[in-house]
Amino acid sequence: MNLIVCVDKNWGIGKDGKLLCHLKEDMKFFRDHTIGKVVVMGRSTLESLPKGEPLPDRTNIVLTHRSDFEKEGVKVVHDMEELLEELNNYDPDDVMIIGGASVYNEMMDMCDKLYVTKVDHEFFADTFIRDIDKNPGFKVVWTSEEMEDKGLKFRFWEYRRRLVEI
Repeated sequence: MNLIVCVDKNWGIGKDGKLLCHLKEDMKFFRDHTIGKVVVMGRSTLESLPKGEPLPDRTNIVLTHRSDFEKEGVKVVHDMEELLEELNNYDPDDVMIIGGASVYNEMMDMCDKLYVTKVDHEFFADTFIRDIDKNPGFKVVWTSEEMEDKGLKFRFWEYRRRLVEI
């Protein structure tokens, strides 16, 4: 499994149910890494998407505790056990965790690759994920050149799970 996220300096990912920023290159990076894949998200993340609709050209799986939740074009699961059972139907390399915070934090350690856009700015975020740089289970394998959009500097980072040596 893989995870893709955009964070600020404090590992903030959102405020008031919305993304902290919209960077053209980050949106392209997200699209390029998720098209044709299985995207896993929480219900609030789905509802925050344009018109609350599933992402096109992707298999959308939504994790929600609301037993009455239904949405056309979405596979709905209600707990982690059901989610993991559903994900057994797909190649793990094709699974992308796309948010929100509780889904990221719960599934991060199950992922092999983490794609992180780091924005060199402190936003007034109210939603955060765990600091991946403090997680000994992952190492940085690639970092892009610094880019800038709307006065914000950012880089793409790729982390990989560290192999445990016996």
